[in-house]
Amino acid sequence: QVQLVESGGGLVQAGGSLRLSCAASGRTLSSVAMGWFRQAPGKERLFVAAISWSGDNTSYADSVKGRFTISRDNAKNTTYLEMNSLKPEDTDVYYCAADHSFGTHVDYLYWGQGTQVTVYS
Repeated sequence: QVQLVESGGGLVQAGGSLRLSCAASGRTLSSVAMGWFRQAPGKERLFVAAISWSGDNTSYADSVKGRFTISRDNAKNTTYLEMNSLKPEDTDVYYCAADHSFGTHVDYLYWGQGTQVTVYS
């Protein structure tokens, strides 16, 4: 089992920045890929970014390329999502997820509880 806890969400003006953090714990942390997803109420969960265990591979949704950066510190069991040049359309609940397979698929095995990001114009 892997437990994930997100933090860092909040209210920010358009053009601003936020950094989301995802702290992981559990017995099966080795070799897990990490991902960030977003979801609005009543809508499907969407891929945002993913990073492999080593950090050598990353992937981003087209809508966030050049603005968001995913990174991880395996010594701290923490994954980050640096969000810059935020837009009102980035508003959503953001979820951290872990899986043994790196990729943009939404069926990651482990999920956090989510953190709200609200961008106002």
